[in-house]
Amino acid sequence: MTVHNLYIFDRNGNCLYYNEWNRKKQAGISKEEEYKLMYGMLFSIRSFVSKMSPLDMKDGFLSFHTSKYRLHYYETPSGLKFVMNTDLSVSNARETLQHIYSNLYVEYIVKNPVCVLGQSLDSELFSSRLDAFIRALPYYSPRAA
Repeated sequence: MTVHNLYIFDRNGNCLYYNEWNRKKQAGISKEEEYKLMYGMLFSIRSFVSKMSPLDMKDGFLSFHTSKYRLHYYETPSGLKFVMNTDLSVSNARETLQHIYSNLYVEYIVKNPVCVLGQSLDSELFSSRLDAFIRALPYYSPRAA
């Protein structure tokens, strides 16, 4: 069980934050291109889900999985998008993403007068607290494949 990486996007698709923990394979493209591809994929999946759903889903798109990983998604009311990739054994990381938003992002970014909202998150305090939180998760394992 493990966490591979985490993206935070603003409502316009700009990647505000990225970190990886147990990512074994690199994409072979620049990080900026990877961010654009990830956001484009999220935009397409959300659009597809909203059009195909027989009900007006309150939560919408929450996650999807491939044969190798599971992508977990959480969107805030303000349009921030939190995306975490884990291995397949992690069935639901929604509470984890909500915790990252409400207890880490709000506390160390929104309430920090030095941080400018809508710009890249360069807070060392946020990064260190997030890293400690991820490493303390029950499904985090530094040796996982």
